[in-house]
Amino acid sequence: MSEGKPHPLVPRRPHGSGVDTVQRVHERFGGIDVLVNSAGVALLAPADELGLDAWNATLAINLTGAFLMSQKVGAIMRAQGRGRVINIASQAATVAIAEHAAYCASKFGLVGLTKVLALEWAASGVTANTISPTVVLTDLGRAAWENEKGDRLKAQIPTGRFAYPDEIAAAAVFLASDAAAMINGADLLVDGGYTIC
Repeated sequence: MSEGKPHPLVPRRPHGSGVDTVQRVHERFGGIDVLVNSAGVALLAPADELGLDAWNATLAINLTGAFLMSQKVGAIMRAQGRGRVINIASQAATVAIAEHAAYCASKFGLVGLTKVLALEWAASGVTANTISPTVVLTDLGRAAWENEKGDRLKAQIPTGRFAYPDEIAAAAVFLASDAAAMINGADLLVDGGYTIC
C-alpha cells in the first residue's frame, strides 16, 4: 500500500508476471504491508471423471499461485518486520462438496499452507490467515449459483443467503488492520453458518 491506497498485483498464473511484479512494486513503494491471494478457479466434475489437466490447473491457480506469491512477498514482509498475508479459501476447505475434488483439495491445501506460514513467520511480525466464504455473489458467483442448485444450497445456510463481495472485503480489511494483530493462523468463516450444520 502507498498513501493508504491498495495496489493490486493481480497475478493470474503462478509462474507469470504477478510474481515478477512483486519486486517492482516493492521498489516503487518501499514495502508491502498486505498480500491478499484471491485468485481462484473451480473446474467441476465427479472425482472419477475429473481430468488431470483440470486437476493441475485448479491446484496451480488456487494453491501454487498463492504459495509463490506468499513466498515472494513474505520475504519482503519478514525483512521489514511486519505484514499480513490473507488467503481467500472457501467453505470447501471445511466441508466436502460433490464434484469439487480439485477445488476442495486446493482450498484445504491453502488453509494448511496458511497455518504453516503463520507458524513460521510470526516471530518476524508477519501474520497469515484465511477467509473461507460461502458462495460470493460476484458476476461469476451469480452466473453459477442463481438457479435451482443455488436455491438448494441457500436452504442449507442458516442465514438463508450467499455472501456479498463487500462482506468478504470487510473481513480482509479487518485481518489487515492493527486490531487483528493477535489473529494468526485462523480460518475466518464468512459462510452464514453453513459449515456448522
